Amino acid sequence: MPEPPNIVLIMADQLAPQFTGAYGHPLVRTPHMEALAVNGTRFNSAYCNSPLCAPSRASFMTGQLPTRIDAYDNGSEFAASVPTFAHYLRMMGYRTCLSGRMHFVGPDQLHGFEERLTTDVYPVDFAWTPDWERPDERIAKWFHNMDAVRQAGVAATTFQFEYDEETAFLARRRIFEYAMDRTVPFAMTVSFIHPHDPYVTRPEWWDLYDHASVDLPATGPAEDPHSKRLEAGIDMASKPVTDGQIRNARHAYYANTSYFDSLVGRIVQALREADLLDSTVVIVTSDHGDMLGERGLWYKMNMFEHSARVPLIIHGPGIPSQEIAEPVSLVDLLPTFLDIASADGRETPEPGAPLDGRSIWQLATGQPDPGREALAEYCGEITDHPILMIRRGAFKYIHCDRDPPMLYNVQTDPLERVNLAGSPEHRELAGSFDSEVARRWDSCAIRKRVIASQKHRHAVHAATEKGLRASWDYSPNRNPAQEFVRNTASWDDVLHRMQYPSPGAVQ
Repeated sequence: MPEPPNIVLIMADQLAPQFTGAYGHPLVRTPHMEALAVNGTRFNSAYCNSPLCAPSRASFMTGQLPTRIDAYDNGSEFAASVPTFAHYLRMMGYRTCLSGRMHFVGPDQLHGFEERLTTDVYPVDFAWTPDWERPDERIAKWFHNMDAVRQAGVAATTFQFEYDEETAFLARRRIFEYAMDRTVPFAMTVSFIHPHDPYVTRPEWWDLYDHASVDLPATGPAEDPHSKRLEAGIDMASKPVTDGQIRNARHAYYANTSYFDSLVGRIVQALREADLLDSTVVIVTSDHGDMLGERGLWYKMNMFEHSARVPLIIHGPGIPSQEIAEPVSLVDLLPTFLDIASADGRETPEPGAPLDGRSIWQLATGQPDPGREALAEYCGEITDHPILMIRRGAFKYIHCDRDPPMLYNVQTDPLERVNLAGSPEHRELAGSFDSEVARRWDSCAIRKRVIASQKHRHAVHAATEKGLRASWDYSPNRNPAQEFVRNTASWDDVLHRMQYPSPGAVQ
């Protein structure tokens, strides 16, 4: 029986699908994503489970909602005891590899991956822990502000560009090593930092776009309480941005989206040249989106469409060309990977923890699967109460104990201009959602757990700032004695081992 397909997950950071050609934006060029979508399945209503980097990634890796695993914010420890898709796939015989970022917080920087090719790009300690007992206090050292918008433009290089170049280079090398060693099946995650702010790009990507053609936000500032808190949290009032600065930021974001797309192309090309593409399921997604000025907001940290929706494209053997409207979310990927891995009949391990996700493999392979929903939680900065979301059918409901409810028909009102929660004709639906939130979540209990966790982490971090520092940052393992040509093997042996196709196979 043939081996199950390889799995290659390519992840962006802060990529809203609305700002990609693959999802219909008339200006933004994403030809490699579009090619995968045209020949595969594009999910049009995919959501992250928390619109913030670390909790979103921990959630998608475990198939569990953030509050179930205490992944509240960008300073929350991702416990080593929580099983991930990398653990399960290893049990099913897959080689597992991570190239790029995953924003693991804590001493475990592998979480089931057998190998990791790069360090991370952000801190892995408790430094970025918010304080819900002082929610109005800005922490200028790491809270977002509007400098990324004011300083948007062009540079010869940035730390993000250097990081993504290394991530792509090492992933490509490992793909060819898998081919040379006939390593199957394998599961590789290639995770980039672009198009995450700062909105700075290289000249060749900036020059793809006519600056005057870059569109300004379609919606202006909103008056709901959470939007107003976000405005204050990112310090919009101290120095308002101009239309020119907004256009610069969007221009650079579009350019960096095209750059990310080119990285997708590099990974797909490597798979094709290594004769692996036809036996590999390729998935392209992101950890969350970016408001990019819509509703007067920037970055993420909210449940509105540009922040909470993500691209999700799946391409590979047995996957038809289609678009899927049903809501899905990133926690659905773990059970999907288990379905892919069991394609040859191998046994699926019993989950070590309850899963909140539901496989989308049935949808991806052209079979109906009605009754889908997407859930999300936000317990990070710029709030002091959990923000909870249910997306089902055409409607999205957003709840926070301190705010009025929000209900949107995102099919007829994708820019979320009209809050239906107070309309008489939607009173029953809003009440039903409100009752469901109360059944699913104990918001008061979650808040107490978040604050207790923050206190623990603040105390630990304060201690680690004193005396000798012991870093959790990941240091990739490399053994130069085993690389390229060394005296441990003959030149001819190295030539045959490190060429693809091997010299004997070249016609």
